[in-house]
Amino acid sequence: MPQISPRAAETSGERSAAVLTIGGVTAAFAAAACCALPVLLTGAGIGSAWLGGIGSVAAPHRNLLLWLSVFSLTAGAVLLFRVQRAAIACGAGGGCTPRWLRALLLLGLVSGATLLWLGYSYV
Repeated sequence: MPQISPRAAETSGERSAAVLTIGGVTAAFAAAACCALPVLLTGAGIGSAWLGGIGSVAAPHRNLLLWLSVFSLTAGAVLLFRVQRAAIACGAGGGCTPRWLRALLLLGLVSGATLLWLGYSYV
């Protein structure tokens, strides 16, 4: 049975974490588009008319989008944690996941969690 190299496994984890993070942020954005984002953007003086189309399509599926976002963001966080552990074990001289990519994934997870909270709390 062929063995998978540690770098190949880490690259797979990076891709999976990125895909799940993007999916979670997208689902959370769609869930927040009907109510929370228009209120916040209008309060900040930014036009939010462009969210009307997204919100009207996403509103009937709000609960599904919230659960999809919870699943995607949680799985993305677990995978990012694994990639972070592998990067720490790799050391300074190894060819591990770049720090900027891990920081970008963390920023995406935090943004997605914020959108998720906004989509859940604003009805």
